[in-house]
Amino acid sequence: MADKTSTPQPRHPLTPLSVEEIESMRGVLESEGLMTEATRVSYVTLREPEKQAVLDWSPKDRLPREVSLLLTDLSTLTLTDLVVDLDQRSIVERRDVDAVAEGTAPSFDEDLAGADPIVKSDQRWVDAIAKRGVTDLDKVIVVGLSAGVFGYEDEVGVRVVRALAFRQDYPTDSVWAHPIDGVVAHVDLTNKKVLRVIETEVMDVPEESGDYLDPAVRGEYRTSLKPISITQPEGVSFSLEDGVLAWENWKVRVGFNGREGLTLHQLSFRDQGEDRPILYRGSIAEMVVNYGDPTPSHAWQNYFDVGEYQFGRLANALELGCDCKGEITYVDAVVVDDLGQPQTLKNAICIHEEDFGVLWKHSDDFSGTREVRRQRRLVISFFVTVGNYDYGFYWYLYLDGKIELESKATGIVFTSGMPSADYPYATHIAPGLGAPVHQHLFCARLDMSVDGTRNSVDEIDAARVPSSAENPWGNAFTRDITRLTSEQRAVRDAKGSVGRVWRVSSAERTNRMGAPTSYVLHPEESPTLLAAEDSSIRRRAAFAGHHLWVTQYDRDERFPAGDQVNLNPGSGGLPAFITQDRSLEGEDVVLWHTFGLTHFPRTEDWPIMPVDYAGFKLTPDGFFDRNPTLDVPPETPGHCATGSGTAADGSAEAGGCSCH
Repeated sequence: MADKTSTPQPRHPLTPLSVEEIESMRGVLESEGLMTEATRVSYVTLREPEKQAVLDWSPKDRLPREVSLLLTDLSTLTLTDLVVDLDQRSIVERRDVDAVAEGTAPSFDEDLAGADPIVKSDQRWVDAIAKRGVTDLDKVIVVGLSAGVFGYEDEVGVRVVRALAFRQDYPTDSVWAHPIDGVVAHVDLTNKKVLRVIETEVMDVPEESGDYLDPAVRGEYRTSLKPISITQPEGVSFSLEDGVLAWENWKVRVGFNGREGLTLHQLSFRDQGEDRPILYRGSIAEMVVNYGDPTPSHAWQNYFDVGEYQFGRLANALELGCDCKGEITYVDAVVVDDLGQPQTLKNAICIHEEDFGVLWKHSDDFSGTREVRRQRRLVISFFVTVGNYDYGFYWYLYLDGKIELESKATGIVFTSGMPSADYPYATHIAPGLGAPVHQHLFCARLDMSVDGTRNSVDEIDAARVPSSAENPWGNAFTRDITRLTSEQRAVRDAKGSVGRVWRVSSAERTNRMGAPTSYVLHPEESPTLLAAEDSSIRRRAAFAGHHLWVTQYDRDERFPAGDQVNLNPGSGGLPAFITQDRSLEGEDVVLWHTFGLTHFPRTEDWPIMPVDYAGFKLTPDGFFDRNPTLDVPPETPGHCATGSGTAADGSAEAGGCSCH
């Protein structure tokens, strides 16, 4: 039996798992005989206590400290879902997972390169590569990628990847510049064999270099850029203590795990001496990158970077002056590798302040006042690299109570051969080189708590009013407000033509005008999943088919595409959650918001892609009784230009503070 000695209680029940706790978890697994050479460990996260227990918690209390995880035995392919109680040092929940129906474990570190020796030993594949002019296998990079589910009977019950190949001529050569296209191997990693080699058109391997660090490709560095220095000589305006970040009126607990990456908890705004809750938990719970090239070489390409690749484990070590600029606070993160060992990711989270232009301004001819205040925001961010793409996720908190999430997509577009110059499913980005069309669709899980846990959700559209006796000039317009009363009625889509937004309002609190206090979700009007209704990816990524889903809170409903995503045929996740059709009237509600990019690559995206952006905003709407930034002071003379500007005619401007 495991030692029952309790581990030290962390200062707060939502404190991320520590190195010591992960080692303790692994010790429990070992004592139960569950760790062998064939064992792989996935999805290790803190199983957060029930929300109400956390809200009622005080430092004198002790809540169970539990870890949820998935075990895979590679020798038998059995999957076991476990919950380990760290205090009791015992397994308190255990469930066998049906991999065929529910999906299997995510990609392991060994999977990416594991296909290489298998395919290079298969003569069918070697011959197919040779047809495309490549005979030196030492220059071939084989990438084993998540396979999806497409009805192949010999792929049921085994771990499968699809293997694509690229040529790399020298160590720093960009492999993405030289795809060996028109051939894909379906690889059974369990039995270490190639199930089939599928060939299409024979195309020459593109030859032009994509090495963007090579002076022959990039040219000489420009010398015209003068330095920009961002300084805060008196230090930063925020504090970080025991995981709680406090800035101006904001307070938020910062978390991190190997699946979702950065998580925000118990976000509140201090208003007239009261910390008012807004968001209990926020994260990027899933994302799918679905490709639109229908050829057999690429039609299967659909990657779930959270569920299949655990992108939190892939967080970058951020660097001062490069990833973040200014007075920076970095936070390390602890994740768990495939063998159940803790790994510390240095500088995984970046926290800093940014000036953000004018907050408010008015020049009043009647009173003679001319006032302006500067907006600033607190930035909490992390960056991950998943294969060829790099993604940054930036949470912004503003002085006026606005919350924003911005995703930044960069890196290198996935490449292919180019069947013809006018091929409709890819962009011709270099001689013989294509970049298939695709989407990046993210799902933010927003566990709302607007002035408490009893909230309701309304859909609001701008509405034209016809001319009538009541509207004789035809100038009137108003809003149509529809209450989303239950889960199945709350599967909704953005509509830019009417400025559609979704309002989350308190069922318990009103503002001084008697209206419920609320926050509004502002979506970007962008396409949802463009795959056909009867496609495999549509079943597996159902969450991406709509901009909004709303569910009643359940602490174990965490992932919109299901708990196990890899090789999942389409079970679990949001479609299963909403079958309960629970009430959303004055309930504890969770918003699931899909947003993202539909990418028709440009020639300017090669050989490395400038950042593209997607995101959403949450703004207070009747949450405050008035503008909450009236107390923001004007800039001091030492921080703005006084009498030092230059007029259009070259003369010095008059004195005064030009804080625009």
